[in-house]
Amino acid sequence: MQAKLQEQLSPTDAKIILGRLPERIRAALIARAAEIEYPIEAVIEMAIASFLDTEALGFVDCKPGRGL
Repeated sequence: MQAKLQEQLSPTDAKIILGRLPERIRAALIARAAEIEYPIEAVIEMAIASFLDTEALGFVDCKPGRGL
């Protein structure tokens, strides 16, 4: 059975990721989501994509190595 690829982070996955992060990082992501009025999964996705590719807004347009 092949796993279905997702273009966006699900709310369930976001909750799992948040639960594994240090408290100060978790709090910062939650605060940022509230500040810009975005779902937490979108903020986590943007943070990861931005780390991998400074020009990416999310996983869909992320091309690791391009933004370095």
